Amino acid sequence: MNRIFLDVHALQTVPPSNLNRDDTGAPKSAVYGGVPRARVSSQAWKRVTREYFRGEQLLDPSELGVRTKKVAELLAARITGLDASVEDAQALRLAAEVIETATGSKIQAPERKTRKAKTEAGAEEEKEAAPESKYLMFLSSRQLDGLAALAVEGAADITAYLKDKANKARAKQIADTRHSVDIALFGRMVADSADFNVDAATQVAHAISVHRVDNESDYYTAVDDENTDAETGAGMIGTVDFNSATLYRYAALSVHQLAANLGEGLREDEPVTTPVRRAVEAFVHAFVASLPKGKINTFGHHTLPDAVVVKLRTTRPISFVAAFEEPVTAEASGGHLREASARLADYIPEVERAYGDEQSTMTWVLRVGATTDKLTGLGQQTPSLSALVTAVGQAVADRMEKPA
Repeated sequence: MNRIFLDVHALQTVPPSNLNRDDTGAPKSAVYGGVPRARVSSQAWKRVTREYFRGEQLLDPSELGVRTKKVAELLAARITGLDASVEDAQALRLAAEVIETATGSKIQAPERKTRKAKTEAGAEEEKEAAPESKYLMFLSSRQLDGLAALAVEGAADITAYLKDKANKARAKQIADTRHSVDIALFGRMVADSADFNVDAATQVAHAISVHRVDNESDYYTAVDDENTDAETGAGMIGTVDFNSATLYRYAALSVHQLAANLGEGLREDEPVTTPVRRAVEAFVHAFVASLPKGKINTFGHHTLPDAVVVKLRTTRPISFVAAFEEPVTAEASGGHLREASARLADYIPEVERAYGDEQSTMTWVLRVGATTDKLTGLGQQTPSLSALVTAVGQAVADRMEKPA
């Protein structure tokens, strides 16, 4: 099919917050353009994007996957759901063998989780924990259902059953087809079996502030509710680091890679464009509207982007972060958003003139307030997020239907 790339750019202002912490508990940061910037890692935003799919019911649960070390327990529950005569311990053994065969990954009980339990006689005996993968394993709902059915089919003697070449090949095929939307978007890596990997269709940049940011520290106290007037002082004291910033966010989606990843996951009762369009719309919606929740109870940083620019192109993904290599300085009246919007409004046409393909590139703009006025001329104005999502989805479907 045609090469189709979708670029999503956003400017989002967040108040004092700590969206994404480093190992010291401070907000993550980076140096760009020679000055420190606020940073939110790509992993943090990909995680909340995936959560948004499920939490906001943008996609059916059958179209989503689960990433966990506890994959044996997850599969065992499906096995007992298919055949109630299979006991829990047997289901775990079946699940472990099937997953090992399908993925080449070792599934075993972690020693650190094996605990000692007292017997009725008072002696201690080890109680083995449930088997786990050594690392997070990403499987779709349909893959788990298929592996569960395979396990039930060979439950009488699963070891002998999986030694059969045809059954072994079938197990591998089940685990590597009918990928969920989130696996197709964000990819899958399995260290023990490179054949099991899925190349991500989406690349998400670390969000950085368009201006210089220095972290601050809040000293707080907590009072004991039961203290008397004679008992002065705090029940607890501490500090929490925070910052505030106008962030530039960027993600690139390879639509043709997404379609290839979905592969046999595409429904037989609908055209090939439908599930891809559904995935693209869900991603644009979730990426724009989601928000990392680090320290959210402390700071309540519930904001949405002030401006979103989406581009559909056939050349290659292009980030506009270089518009902010020279950090934005606050206006005399305060604020960075107006200048950041002006920077994008000037920079984007220059990049498109030098490197773009005007005839094949489409642009949509969603913006809020007068401070983003200068972005108006960049492309088709959309009045709401839902209108933006629908317009982008329709354009993707139309492009997919064009002959290569």
